[in-house]
Amino acid sequence: MSQDIPIRDAATVVLLRQDTEVPRVLMGQRGHGAVFMPGKFVFPGGAVDAEDFDRDPPGQLTPVCARRLAADSPPEMTRALPNAALRELREETGLILPDVTDLHFVFRAITPPGRPRRFDARFFLVDAARLANDPDDFSRAEDELSHLQWVTLAGARGFDLPFVTRVVLAEVEAAMHKTLPPEQVPFYDHRSDVGQIRSLP
Repeated sequence: MSQDIPIRDAATVVLLRQDTEVPRVLMGQRGHGAVFMPGKFVFPGGAVDAEDFDRDPPGQLTPVCARRLAADSPPEMTRALPNAALRELREETGLILPDVTDLHFVFRAITPPGRPRRFDARFFLVDAARLANDPDDFSRAEDELSHLQWVTLAGARGFDLPFVTRVVLAEVEAAMHKTLPPEQVPFYDHRSDVGQIRSLP
């Protein structure tokens, strides 16, 4: 039964590139044979691994980001989630964020019941100017995502996207016109059959 599927903590990185006239985000396509979201275009990210708990992340989260990550979560998640975000970005794209200082926690969503896998995903927005290597060099990427590309927000909406990714794109677009961190973090909480939409202040 779907209620018996464990909900795994996960981190997703939304890289925003603003060195061209029209801002772009980095997306890739999941394999068509994947169990979860086959063929969908997504942001880089994935589940927290045991190794992500073993060390403090490089740099320091802003107090606001750390407080919001700790809300309704075990305290150790303030260490594991940022580590997972940097690790998944490196594995899936070959791109390196040197530290977590400029990560902005902008969205959280728990996969609803009825899916083959379920995640409690936290989405981090970060300026691609913070990357330590060439943003166009995906040569060290592993095989989980294909068709890695920088795409405008309007262009991204033309892809085959999960519903939650479309919602996050709207949050990113809103954040581009405001000062970060955001005033609140939307939280799509689907731990039960009756989902709730609330905010992390």
